[in-house]
Amino acid sequence: MECRSCVTLAVAAAAIATLQPLHATAQSAAQTTAIAELAEHAAVQRAFRAIDELEATTMANHVMLTEIAAPPFMEERRAAKFAELLREAGADSVWIDAEGNVIALRRGRLGGRTVAVDAHLDTVFPEGTDVSVRTSGDTLFAPGIGDDTRGLSIIITMLRALNTAEVGTRDDILFIGTVGEEGLGDLRGMKHLFRDGGPRIDTWISIDGVNPSRVVHRGLGSHRYRVTVKGPGGHSWGAFGLGNPHHALGQAIQKFVEAADPYTFEGPRTSYNVGRIGGGTSVNSIPFESWMEVDMRSESPERLNGIDALFQRAMREGLAEANRVRRDGDSLTIDIAMIGNRPSGTTDLSAPIVQRAMAAITYFGREPDPTISSTNSNIPISLGVPAITIGSGGAGSGAHSLTEWWINDNGASGIKQALLILAAEAGISELVN
Repeated sequence: MECRSCVTLAVAAAAIATLQPLHATAQSAAQTTAIAELAEHAAVQRAFRAIDELEATTMANHVMLTEIAAPPFMEERRAAKFAELLREAGADSVWIDAEGNVIALRRGRLGGRTVAVDAHLDTVFPEGTDVSVRTSGDTLFAPGIGDDTRGLSIIITMLRALNTAEVGTRDDILFIGTVGEEGLGDLRGMKHLFRDGGPRIDTWISIDGVNPSRVVHRGLGSHRYRVTVKGPGGHSWGAFGLGNPHHALGQAIQKFVEAADPYTFEGPRTSYNVGRIGGGTSVNSIPFESWMEVDMRSESPERLNGIDALFQRAMREGLAEANRVRRDGDSLTIDIAMIGNRPSGTTDLSAPIVQRAMAAITYFGREPDPTISSTNSNIPISLGVPAITIGSGGAGSGAHSLTEWWINDNGASGIKQALLILAAEAGISELVN
């Protein structure tokens, strides 16, 4: 049966393509109408029905992938299985690139334009973490069950649903599982994809986190450093007077806080944090090494660079002060190594991809929540490529903890919402031959 609005797919796609960007922050009524018409078209409805029919397969993939550990920098086993599942789902071609990203191509009718949709393969949990899925009633418990294994299972189901329903698209689509999204991975998978000479990507959609109302259109930038102070080391009594790396680091931290705290009271929101610290051999030894890891974040690239400059100055001043008061031995030295650099940026709220996402969220009875976060989308956003990150749906909490949980609370709705956004971006053509 045709859609009740009787709008042809070509007309719906054309309506979406010709909408002008907003100059205000409100959701576009025209986009809301166009997305609703697209959602009701027979081809999209067939894909929605396929998602419902694939519910058991989606859940099985969700659990299976969760139970394949993917510690930072060790995503290979999960990547191999994810690639296998994409092949089985009917991708035209599947490969793993030099950085470890899994990429599946579904060719469009016209080509020349490419829409990418991804979820990340890695978790924050170290090697040896028990990732077995435990079920209690309707709740699934496991590290990584929502962040981001649910996203991976959605990627597979969307590809399979499009093929099962024989729905063609105007543009090529890349279905991707990325590496290095978490922690010190520093978006290495994304940086590889968007390198000079990387695959053509005109629009980017990430699926990360659970909340299906969320639309991340602003990238929260961060700079991360590992600071190491070194000295000769010695006995706390017998070598007293040598420069002490711990003392130097403590002074550097104090100077940083004194400068950074007032800085963060004005302008776009900015934060700083000393997250890890260590070094030394015993309570009665002057350490030969002291180290810490520092995270700074801001919505504004300028403010991020500003707090970074305060940090650099504080580190130098702390070292100089510790060397000034030493009584003997060689000078202390400092090494400031950047271990993370996530750029800031914004996809304007009026951009078509943001408006289409908000309209799709509205279509499924939710209130859109445009927001800022640090996700894979930081990279394309910073490069001016239209990009958003959306939630996977269902219900869950406890991300990055051993007690993370997820409930299949109408999880299929989240998949349909993601597919509708993808369909609006890639365009729908006739049936696949």
